Amino acid sequence: MLSALDLARRIEAGELTPRAVFARCVEAIAARDNEIGAFAVYLDVWERAVGALEDPGLAAPALGGTLASSPLRGLPVAFKDIFATADLPTQYGSPIYAGFRPRADAAAVALTRRAGGNVLGKTVTTEMASMVPAGTRNPHNLAHTPGGSSSGSAAAVAAAMLPLAFGTQTAGSVIRPASFCGVAGYKPSYRLIPLVGVKDVAWHLDTAGLFGAGVADIAFAAAVILDRDLWIDKAEPTAPRIALARTHLWPKASAAMQNAVETAARIAQAAGAKVTDVTLPKELEDAYAAQFVIQDYETFRALAFEYDRHRDLIGRPLHEQLDRGAAISADAYDAARRTASRGRQVFADTMADYEVMLTPSAPGAAPRGLHTTGDPAFNRLWTLLGTPCVNVPGFFDGDGLPLGIQIVGRFGRDRAALEAALFVEKAIRRKVGA
Repeated sequence: MLSALDLARRIEAGELTPRAVFARCVEAIAARDNEIGAFAVYLDVWERAVGALEDPGLAAPALGGTLASSPLRGLPVAFKDIFATADLPTQYGSPIYAGFRPRADAAAVALTRRAGGNVLGKTVTTEMASMVPAGTRNPHNLAHTPGGSSSGSAAAVAAAMLPLAFGTQTAGSVIRPASFCGVAGYKPSYRLIPLVGVKDVAWHLDTAGLFGAGVADIAFAAAVILDRDLWIDKAEPTAPRIALARTHLWPKASAAMQNAVETAARIAQAAGAKVTDVTLPKELEDAYAAQFVIQDYETFRALAFEYDRHRDLIGRPLHEQLDRGAAISADAYDAARRTASRGRQVFADTMADYEVMLTPSAPGAAPRGLHTTGDPAFNRLWTLLGTPCVNVPGFFDGDGLPLGIQIVGRFGRDRAALEAALFVEKAIRRKVGA
């Protein structure tokens, strides 16, 4: 995989140019994307070289300098195809929007360009960011799913097609595919990354996130794009206080995933972290159940135009979800939101003595076949609570498929979550050589 942080440092040192990195990414796409299917559309390298890549005297937009001196150093970045882009089609994984060209970039796209990122293309999303598979394959084994709905973003980073990609999560669409594809995934605190210009699925849940080779890479990208103090690579991370939570869903985790989580806890503890087993209060089980109600109710309303005007072009699984949403009453939805609010307070109280929680990123490795994107069971609650989550790669099952473990932080304390994830990632690498 391509480390964004390493590439940025080499560009800064004059060892590489943005043009060389971009060309390398295009070559990787040409070599592998026919079999993986990570991209919905990407810019032609010659068009891009003339129009945006660094040439002598070419200034980065809004920066007053060259791309090589910009915060992102001209690195290629891709966006899940529900982010609006003015220079590329935005089709939401749906025939309803075939060839659709927005007039403006989504805010996250504009901020990435402002920071000196080169938008290489749009990655495949499932239909309207739903659970409907889109045909993208897992780079580790083409017979397996990469997860979803941010299918293409996770697969593209895993296949070294580019160093950074954006996705979104409404249930588990950043952390789960990151786990399946063996990359770092970061779902920030709710709305830390602006969603202006991104297709709504469920407005109280939708959260934009990032994929990269490692934890330091996604922290670097988030820091410079969002102009926030998220740098975590300039000193050794301090040993965190970790709550080990198996949750009521623990029986859903495969033996390999259970072993990965427990091994990560032992490794982190041996490296100096304080790890404590915790049992989550019943209120968090109730909040987990409320997530289904909120997602289905809001998705039916977010896609009201498509459901009312183009129902025949909606795939069956999404159609069934929308029908479920139509049957949910406003009273049931309001009750679910009250349950979610109680859950957020209970979680804050539970985490009073800990920086982060350790739990599975997914039930196990990526399922075989392309008929499913996997189960987001281990992500739904954290998305509902709006907490920062990081997938830490480093483990594999008996078939050589990646297994990620999930670091869950406290709302608004994203730096602490990223720093703890880096601590765990480094400890795992030292121990198992991942």
